[in-house]
Amino acid sequence: MLSVGRTPRARLGPSFDRVWASVTVSSLGDGMSFVALPLLAAQLTADPRQIAIVSLAEQAPWLLLGLLSGVLADRLDRRRILWLVDAARAVLVGALAAAVAGGVVTITLLAVVAFLLGCGRTLYSGAWSGMVPALVVPAALTRANARLQASSLITDTLLGTPLGALLFGMAAALPFAVDAVSFAAAAALVLLLRGNFRPPPEPGPTTWTSLRRDTTEGVRWLRRHHPLRRLCLASGINSLVGGGLIAILVLYAQRILGLGNLGFALLIASFALGGVLGALSTPAVTARFGAARILRPAAAGTALAAVVVGSATSGPVAALGIAMYGAANLAWNVTAVSLRQLLVPAALLGRVTMAYQMVIAGGTALGAVVAGFAAHAFGLRAPFHAGAGLVIVAGLISTRSSTARAGTPPPAGPVAGAGDGEGS
Repeated sequence: MLSVGRTPRARLGPSFDRVWASVTVSSLGDGMSFVALPLLAAQLTADPRQIAIVSLAEQAPWLLLGLLSGVLADRLDRRRILWLVDAARAVLVGALAAAVAGGVVTITLLAVVAFLLGCGRTLYSGAWSGMVPALVVPAALTRANARLQASSLITDTLLGTPLGALLFGMAAALPFAVDAVSFAAAAALVLLLRGNFRPPPEPGPTTWTSLRRDTTEGVRWLRRHHPLRRLCLASGINSLVGGGLIAILVLYAQRILGLGNLGFALLIASFALGGVLGALSTPAVTARFGAARILRPAAAGTALAAVVVGSATSGPVAALGIAMYGAANLAWNVTAVSLRQLLVPAALLGRVTMAYQMVIAGGTALGAVVAGFAAHAFGLRAPFHAGAGLVIVAGLISTRSSTARAGTPPPAGPVAGAGDGEGS
């Protein structure tokens, strides 16, 4: 059985602290735009299908660029990719703020901006996949991931979303303007990071053939590594449910619960309250009981929370269900990310991670579309109850994946020798 998270009490190091600060600053702006974007979309249209299209546009780049971003992350300086992408996103979100202030924004423009932001997030995630394992020792991965996700939730969801809703009420462009500044600050912090974050060079010259081979290598490794493949499938199902519920939550809050902009933001903030608890408690629970004891209860808790939210008749009950969802979901995420970093060899971490993330992104995109049409056909409560059943399936699928040993190579085959021993 794999136990992750037996972490030392020593500091994670100044380089990790700088990355942590970068993520924290960027997350504050992200939280503002996260709540402002659906509020702006709901202001432009009441059709859940059109709002779902904006969510779909943001997820589509994962399917188009996911594998390529993994190749780039395994060939280029990951630090440079991070700060360049954040700088570009600062310019893009700043332009959106100007468009909103000028009153020229449309659903089509929102979808285009969401797509470009999704492209940036895809490239960023590919490079990010190898940063934490390069900054901390393997035994500290769960602790580092928990700290990153907890701080991100606090600034993004707990602080950013209510503040974003308040700023949106004052001026719709304000949340996006703050997000642009946060992206610029995050880029500066990463730019100051010291150390070598370029992966070991691949043998032979870089050609179109080698790039095409590298693009598929992560997929092949993931396909051959049965425990991680099962965990990937389970995570994809979870993201399908989560993506669908996020896509319709703004309409659910307004039409079913009768909440305004601030009420919607507080619903999202309640996710953060539960999520912080789930993220910070996961390292200790994992160290005591092992990963096999985390994933199935986390799935059960997520399913129960979805039922509570979907059956709620008031804001406080829905907020309680969303807090439960956040706690269970973050316990799942911290465990799954740490397992993946331990199982995948460092030289393949970017490619395998992005192949994994493509499944998750595909699930999120599909969930947004399915939830939008299901809500239109059967009502806004239907996606919550159907999603609960799917999450239970994910928990059953994940059970065997959590018993793998760190560094276990995939079965013998063309890519089995690409890396063995300890994963990142």
